[in-house]
Amino acid sequence: MKKLLQISLALAAAFGGVAAQAQDARAGEKKIAMCIGCHGIVGYQASFPEIHKVPMIAGQNAKYIVSALTAYAKGERKHPTMGGIAGSLSEQDMADVAAFYEQQAKLPAVAESIPAAPANVAELLTKGACISCHGANFSKPIDPSYPKLAGQHADYLSVALKSYKIEKNANVGRSNGVMAGQVKQFSNAELKAIANYISTLPTELATVPQSKFR
Repeated sequence: MKKLLQISLALAAAFGGVAAQAQDARAGEKKIAMCIGCHGIVGYQASFPEIHKVPMIAGQNAKYIVSALTAYAKGERKHPTMGGIAGSLSEQDMADVAAFYEQQAKLPAVAESIPAAPANVAELLTKGACISCHGANFSKPIDPSYPKLAGQHADYLSVALKSYKIEKNANVGRSNGVMAGQVKQFSNAELKAIANYISTLPTELATVPQSKFR
């Protein structure tokens, strides 16, 4: 339990630096033109750093979306396209866009209980202490600055997890000491197994098509 508490506190410190900003979902709806070309198309695939579906962000925690955008803007998450987009947004823009996507969560909310993981995956999840931060159903993290993971695309989750292993690369990788320490315990095949299981869970996330005319 002491180790889990240390992990949770460290993650809170890592994400807690994002300043609180008043959010306006209606204003955010007018600011998503750069988002809908990827996140507003069902099944849309990105090709960098490898082919994978872009993440579902409708229904995601607003505080997490702001944290992620801030990390892209600062270069703590390295991705040429996302870095450019995030860098063009003000803190208010990020807060408004995040509020817009958060309010698109699927209803009703997913249940607390989830299908049991296969034994080999359950062992990996325990080793990584995943539920200590992301919640027992992977949809109710202990802090909204952490992402909902349940039901997210498996290939995206796999790419995201592997990115925490990458170091000293100007174009790819994510800087987060806690997550880096966690994923480096696992082979890429094990990370893929974790991602495949989490992707099957009931989800509040979705891809909501948006009109291109705004």
